[in-house]
Amino acid sequence: MPGVDTVDGLLLAVAEFDPDAYELPVEAAALDRARRSIDACGLLLLGEVHGVRENPLVILGLMRLLGLTSLALEWPEELKPQLDRYLTDGTGLDHPLWWSGDGRVTAGHLAVLRAVPGLRVTLFDGCAPAGDWSQRDALMAQRLLAAHAEPALVVAGNLHTLTSPTDLGLPMGACLAGSRPSLESVRIDYGRGSFYNLEPRHIRGQPAKAGLGVGEDGLVVGLPEFTEATVPHLPHSRLTP
Repeated sequence: MPGVDTVDGLLLAVAEFDPDAYELPVEAAALDRARRSIDACGLLLLGEVHGVRENPLVILGLMRLLGLTSLALEWPEELKPQLDRYLTDGTGLDHPLWWSGDGRVTAGHLAVLRAVPGLRVTLFDGCAPAGDWSQRDALMAQRLLAAHAEPALVVAGNLHTLTSPTDLGLPMGACLAGSRPSLESVRIDYGRGSFYNLEPRHIRGQPAKAGLGVGEDGLVVGLPEFTEATVPHLPHSRLTP
C-alpha cells in the first residue's frame, strides 16, 4: 500500500498492522555488544532507510530484547504534544508534520508505539531548517542529550547514525560518540524490496543474513526481503498549519 492521504485511512492501516508479526533473530555476541552500549552510555543507535514496513518491527524487536521502554525518533519535536494525544486517545494525527511523506512516520510506527507498555518517546529533529547537514546533526545530538532519555534506542536515517565523519559532514552518531565513546550503532542491511519516500522506490541489494549480528563494520540487522510502508502523505499544497 503506498502513501495514504486521510486520517481515517491512516488509522485503518495502523489497526491492520500486527506488531507481533516478526520475531527478530539474534546472535548472542551481537546482543551482548548492544547491551554493553546501553549499559556503558545509555544509548544504542539504529540506522534505517525511511519508508520500510519492517523498520518498526525491528525497533520493537530490539526494545524487547534489551528490555527498553525509552525510544528516541528522528521526528519533529513539535509533534510531541500530538504524539502524546495519539498515544492517549488515538487523536492528534491531523497535524501537517505527520503528512510530509518522507517515510519517517509510518502506520507501523504508530502501531508499535502503542504496543510498548510505559513507553517514553523523545523526538529530536528540529522544526526549522538548520544551516547545513552537519549543523542539523549536531543540533539533533544536543536535543537528544538534553532530553536525558537514557536508556534508549535512538532511531534515525542510516547516514545520521554513523559514528565517524562522512563525505556529507559530521553525523549525529559521531557527535554523540565524541562524549560517549562506548556508543554502538546498528545498521539495517536491506536486501531486496520496496520502500516509500515521497513515492514508491526500490532497492535491489545483495541478500542479507536475517537478524541481529556482527558485520565487518559493526552491528547489523539483516532484512533479506522487505516491503513498502504505509506512509501518511499529502501534497505540499495541502500541508497548511
